[in-house]
Amino acid sequence: METKLDPAKDDLPLMANTRHMLVKHYVLDLDVDFKSQVIEGTIVLFFEPGSRCKKGGSAGEGACLSQSDETFKIRASEPCHSPVTNLSARSSKTGYNDFSVCAKGEKDTSDKNGNHSNGEQASGISSSKNCCDIETHGSEDFLLVLDCCDLSVLKVEEVDVAAVPGIEKFTRSAKLTDAEELRNLRNQIVHELVTLPADHWREQLYYYTYCSQAPGCGELLFSTGTWSLEIRKAEVQAPRDFPHAIRIWYKTKPEGRSVTWTTDQSGRPCVYTMGSPINNRALFPCQEPPVAMSTWQTTVRTASSFVVLMSGENSAEPAQLQEGLLSWYYYVTMPMPASTFTIAVGCWTEVKQESHTADVQINNEFSSLFSRADLRLIKGSCGHVAYPCRFQNPAASSQLVIPHRVFAPWCLKDRCAEILLELIPQCLSAAHAILGTHPFSRIDVLIVPSNFSSLGMASPHIIFLSQSVLTGGSHLCGTRLCHEIAHAWFGLAIGARDWTEEWISEGFATYLEDVFWAVAQQLPHDEAREQQELKALLRWRRLRDEVQNSKEELQVLRPNKENTGEVSESGTCIIKHGLNAEKIFMQVHYLKGYFLLQSLAKKIGEATYFEFLRKFVQKFHGQLILSQDFLYMLLEDIPEQKGYGLSVENIIGAWLDTSGIPKLLPDQLVLLLESLLEEKMLCLRILQCLEKTYHLDEQDAEVRHRWCELVVKHKYTTRYAEVEKFLKEDQAMGVYLYGELMVNEDAKQQELAYKCFAATQKQMDVSSAKVVAEMLF
Repeated sequence: METKLDPAKDDLPLMANTRHMLVKHYVLDLDVDFKSQVIEGTIVLFFEPGSRCKKGGSAGEGACLSQSDETFKIRASEPCHSPVTNLSARSSKTGYNDFSVCAKGEKDTSDKNGNHSNGEQASGISSSKNCCDIETHGSEDFLLVLDCCDLSVLKVEEVDVAAVPGIEKFTRSAKLTDAEELRNLRNQIVHELVTLPADHWREQLYYYTYCSQAPGCGELLFSTGTWSLEIRKAEVQAPRDFPHAIRIWYKTKPEGRSVTWTTDQSGRPCVYTMGSPINNRALFPCQEPPVAMSTWQTTVRTASSFVVLMSGENSAEPAQLQEGLLSWYYYVTMPMPASTFTIAVGCWTEVKQESHTADVQINNEFSSLFSRADLRLIKGSCGHVAYPCRFQNPAASSQLVIPHRVFAPWCLKDRCAEILLELIPQCLSAAHAILGTHPFSRIDVLIVPSNFSSLGMASPHIIFLSQSVLTGGSHLCGTRLCHEIAHAWFGLAIGARDWTEEWISEGFATYLEDVFWAVAQQLPHDEAREQQELKALLRWRRLRDEVQNSKEELQVLRPNKENTGEVSESGTCIIKHGLNAEKIFMQVHYLKGYFLLQSLAKKIGEATYFEFLRKFVQKFHGQLILSQDFLYMLLEDIPEQKGYGLSVENIIGAWLDTSGIPKLLPDQLVLLLESLLEEKMLCLRILQCLEKTYHLDEQDAEVRHRWCELVVKHKYTTRYAEVEKFLKEDQAMGVYLYGELMVNEDAKQQELAYKCFAATQKQMDVSSAKVVAEMLF
């Protein structure tokens, strides 16, 4: 029996055995049917042996069989299906004429349209030492395991890539004498195809398309469980001998948790992926762990009244297949986790403004700060796998605003034209001023239906925004847009290797949204600081409330702690708290991560800190990281940090591996209290909470001075003794408190001022005594 997990409480298993086989490319060929609320079609997966299976040899082969993990075992609940023999094959409606990738002399228009070249990688998915593997039930056949949920799998077959015309260029031997050699030839072709150099991306997509349309050459046994699809081929015992190109025929289910079927604000049907805790495994069978970085291409057919938007480098234009039916095609050439794939199909209207030219100004303070750094880094080498990378493209490095489109339901078209069309270029140029080269070559912005449960979501080449950001001026829309744009660098171009380390994505995006938005508004430094301090105060209150009202285990930014980033022998893993509904709506990773980054920036200084972030992005774009990768580079790049007693270990201990809020530094407390002084009035409960939480009477004089000001302003009579003590013991800092006591024209406060002055006048500095006397008399 398969272990049943309680979706309200438990961790989420990722079943794909990525250490044995690794998906390198997906080709999806899908039909969207709004009447049945089903997406159906085929997906072709191109594999390479995983990290445990590349050395070969009999010992290596034996090690690559699916092995049971002693700590956690999940079995499939359904028996293997026999090959489907009577399934009517759905003929592909794609056709070679629909293939829009340039090859064999075709003209490439991607650069002109801004449709190609980008670097990214998305927020990773976690790993755990206590992992789950699939048992093989004593079978000696190799078992391929994919992440799959809420899907109806109809048929699985091997693809005969050797039958593709012109594929001979990927073969080394011309003569085939038996079935084993033919099998090896097919796998050799796939290996040559997936390892083509990055500058052959057009040719690679060309052959991926033709290989995906090749005929099947034998059905494969498969079984489905709650969380997985298991596939095997009889008498194939090693991953290297398993088919490297397979086709899966499947249908989604209306209740599938990866897709949302609904209506837009104009009452028209639509469907979109939400990035739910289970990600895309209810949209297509895939490998969800972040290590399974792949490229993809997708053809989607739907009625001509619908527009298909997707994570794709090209600004797709539909091709008409027949009356009332359109085909849309998107592709990406940057390897990224399957969890980042996003699709939205609806009656969207593209929002345009006639003769609109964005007047984008650059904040010289930031642009001059980084211009020389960019030129140095362009000449360096990237640390990621080979792909057409924008960070190595001088033209891309100087592109302040990337091509962008805006889509929305018809009824919101005018509001989008008024707000978004002006904001997007401002926010994009602000982001470029801070972090440099945009990781993506283009971007679409879509106003999603009102049931969207967040204000925004970023995916490669596309941002979802809630309609809520369109009302009440541009502030909310601008800040949220800046947050999602920031994810292009942190969350997508740089992803977390462990999915539980969400702060790497959300903490950075929250911190950077303030910086981007200040630059986008062209605010003077003082105004920008005031705006950011107010946001910091609001966030602190929100974080404090959340910490007080949530379970401690959900407040930890690195829940796997010393096991962060580890996987099982097969690559399967568990997402800690991955199915906990409460966690989905918590903001600890946003806010606690934000305050960690803010505290580091205040120590280092903004200019130095932003220069470091630029270096960090240049070094790690296109890669997955752990928290310590960021912290080690920070302390190595800015060695004076060690003078503050900072180390990777104490930062992790104080901020990442523990619940609650780290103890505030004195400067942070001063900032908090000064921000509170700017508020009109605070209730007694807040004052009591501040005093209890931060032990204000035990803090240094700077902090206690602000606390005394709050006591005086709010006539907090039970704490007047602390004001009296401060005036007597901290005379060097208490002069202006006398003025605060007198200005309120409150009898008790004035009496306190006279009393303290009388007690200290003889010991006071002559100048101080004169100033205080002028205030009192």
